Amino acid sequence: MSMKFTAACVQVTAGRELAPNIETAVRLGREARAMGADFITYPENVTMIEPIGAEALKKALPESEHPAIPAFRALARETGAWVLAGSLSIRADSSKYANRSLLFDTAGNIVARYDKLHLFDVDLPGGERYRESERIAPGDRAVLVPTPWGVLGMTICYDVRFPQLYRALAKAGATMFTVPAAFTVPTGRAHWHVLNRARAIECGAFVIAAAQCGTHAQGRRTYGHSLIIDPWGEVLAEGGEEPGVIVAEIDPAKAAEARQRIPALQHDRGFAAPEMPAVATKDAAE
Repeated sequence: MSMKFTAACVQVTAGRELAPNIETAVRLGREARAMGADFITYPENVTMIEPIGAEALKKALPESEHPAIPAFRALARETGAWVLAGSLSIRADSSKYANRSLLFDTAGNIVARYDKLHLFDVDLPGGERYRESERIAPGDRAVLVPTPWGVLGMTICYDVRFPQLYRALAKAGATMFTVPAAFTVPTGRAHWHVLNRARAIECGAFVIAAAQCGTHAQGRRTYGHSLIIDPWGEVLAEGGEEPGVIVAEIDPAKAAEARQRIPALQHDRGFAAPEMPAVATKDAAE
């Protein structure tokens, strides 16, 4: 049985420039370790929220040149904690970049990479418009990684609306998910809690969801409310609307317990795809 551990979500309000965001992330990561965190997680776009797509593309860097990577590597070594860089803008080619989550072990090694699968192309009622696909290259594979506490399934933000991804990860062995996010305020208020709790309940898995918060450049606002949720859907810790750190103790045995109580992962059944029934015409009825 895997040992208990303490997970942390670091909540930030990322600006447009890398250096100050990295400095803030490292400082709060040290605070998380001082609070007992063995696993420190960060939000999506932890080191940059640049609202202008062309500028975001210019600021995206290859892994080999990205200054956040040595910073997070050093933080992992310094603290002896595992560190999840929620996501960074990693240059893929001349026209697009990957929205990539990186997991560092205690030695500072990158042990897993996950590129966001589902891209946020949405027009919200208040006039907010998002087209991630215009500048981001989507990932094409789900990612599992063994940790000292069990198997982790890596996801990012908008992925949380696609339960089939989480079910596939759980059936392949994941007992916890990371969901680093930068949810908008309207969608966060309506859906953030229920979506994350649903993914935990459906899969009998822990959800560790570090979130962006506050007002960013050009008035973009993110919801905050980082969450750590247990496999029964109970919220173990929740952030507010300001930068900071939340922590919670994780008992990996709770995942097996939840799956024993409700063994839904064992009950999948194949079924025929739905078809719209033919509508009888007046002539056919006569």
